[in-house]
Amino acid sequence: MTYPLIVVPFLLVTLFVTLATVRRPRFGRRMAASALCAAVLMALTAVFDNLMIAAGLFTYPDEQISGVRIGLAPIEDFAYPLCAAFLVPAVATLLTRRTLP
Repeated sequence: MTYPLIVVPFLLVTLFVTLATVRRPRFGRRMAASALCAAVLMALTAVFDNLMIAAGLFTYPDEQISGVRIGLAPIEDFAYPLCAAFLVPAVATLLTRRTLP
């Protein structure tokens, strides 16, 4: 199995769970916070993945990645922080009880 195929289920779950919170209060504010968090996490991923790959801590076989890289890091590595930034707040929102006005 290739890395792009491994990422697809994570992206789909994140999309569906996040969309399940559209009607919950403060959706726009949550999405803005998630986007900011995603940007920070992806910047950190870019720095530290590149450092770890350059240090030889791990490698990615060329035949198992999409071929798109940011520095030495394959683009697939950036899906996980993106999913975390949106999925964790969405799950927390779904697990929070709605209060009646």
